[in-house]
Amino acid sequence: MGLLGLLVGLGLLVAFAFRGWSVLLLAPFAALVAALFGGEPLLANLTQVFMASAAGFLAQFFPIFLLGAVFGKLMDDSGAVTSVAGFMAERLGERRVVLAVVLAGAVVTYGGVSLFVAFFVIVPMARSLFRAAAIPRRLIPAAVVLGTSTFTMSALPGTPSIQNAIPMPFFGTTPFAAPGLGILASLVMLATGLWWLGRAEAAARRAGEGFGDEDGEDATERAAADELVRERATTAREFDPAELQHGHRSSAPSPIVSALVPLIVVVAVNLVMSLVVLPRLDVSYLAEQRFGNTSLAAVAGVWSVVVALAAAILTTIVLNWSRLPALRQSMDAGANASVLPALSVASLVGFGAVVAALPAFTVVRDWVLAIEGGPLVSLAVATNILAALTGSASGGLTIALDALGQTYVELASRTGIDLALMHRVAVIGSGTLDILPHNGAVVSLLAICGLTHRDSYFDIVMVGIVSSLLALVVVIGAGSMLGSF
Repeated sequence: MGLLGLLVGLGLLVAFAFRGWSVLLLAPFAALVAALFGGEPLLANLTQVFMASAAGFLAQFFPIFLLGAVFGKLMDDSGAVTSVAGFMAERLGERRVVLAVVLAGAVVTYGGVSLFVAFFVIVPMARSLFRAAAIPRRLIPAAVVLGTSTFTMSALPGTPSIQNAIPMPFFGTTPFAAPGLGILASLVMLATGLWWLGRAEAAARRAGEGFGDEDGEDATERAAADELVRERATTAREFDPAELQHGHRSSAPSPIVSALVPLIVVVAVNLVMSLVVLPRLDVSYLAEQRFGNTSLAAVAGVWSVVVALAAAILTTIVLNWSRLPALRQSMDAGANASVLPALSVASLVGFGAVVAALPAFTVVRDWVLAIEGGPLVSLAVATNILAALTGSASGGLTIALDALGQTYVELASRTGIDLALMHRVAVIGSGTLDILPHNGAVVSLLAICGLTHRDSYFDIVMVGIVSSLLALVVVIGAGSMLGSF
């Protein structure tokens, strides 16, 4: 009965979340259903397991949600994101429109701009470019996904994404874990995605397909106000799209230097904090009870990202002061945009904690650990499956590591696997099958583009799932033979 309850609870969570129900309600309800089937005490599971785990996630990662959303909103309102997108389009020209869209998304998301801020700026630009180049608009979502939701989220070393931050406290790693393997994975994802998009574009030109109809011209505005899009979006990523219409967006783009410098600051400060500053600090006080009896390894990664984002926020304000006339409103909107996504993912984590505490979960754990191929393969499978079921890379990754993280640390110690390699495999794995049809980012992007799954989802699969699976195989193979590098 316990295993049946686990499956029923998970089924309820997935089914109703796909229909737009709030995860804030669904996650505790589904957790209690699983506990009921397992004959476990309901109130104890709600207050002592679900809430404790959700609160622990917020305590660790809410600063990243908060600062990331504020930074994204300031970059949007100052016209910096628009400036980067326009710069890429101008430099690459009509003949390389797809590459311009991909690189525009990659630059802003690797620099720390929230995914949905990038969506709402890059999609209108892509629509204009694709129309001028007579490329089918059905390829816009795949180009945007490739630039914003693949290698810059999970593979590029130093990316400030929440997915890259989650394994750090479990494995004692930094945002730059396994940098060589991360770069290799990024190249595989980018090359595979561009190859597919180029092939699709060439086939469309041979068929004389053209841009297509103009029905989706107002889709971006409709999506921003759509409550269903909002519910799905906030589970998938770290920015509440409802806050995009608050604050005051500059009517003129930021100068390209003022737009690029904050993005560079994120990466540079993150690197310096991770590899230079924090290792030299005396943080013996962290062992005190008031600081949670922790260690630098458990907090250094989060501290690096937090300082990097704070420095980037300050840089954005200084360089774009005249284009931020409503600074307080913009920062308030950014702060508000972080709350619902953080609580939604924390609720998924709470659900996972209740499920993992059930005696029946030992069956699942033993099955995962028994998968052929060793710890790296089983870790990749676990993060893939949980991200796919929850429709959230961050939620699935945290559930997997909460339940199995310590086990994988012990396995790594026994088998001689570098924890940095574990980190990179876990993150790339979480960003693969999370791009299934019910994923909030996919649903929201299609709504913003005015397209349907039938129009564009196959191309999203090729650039988002297939390219990431190939990269995951390459990383596991290279890491197994050569170790972490």
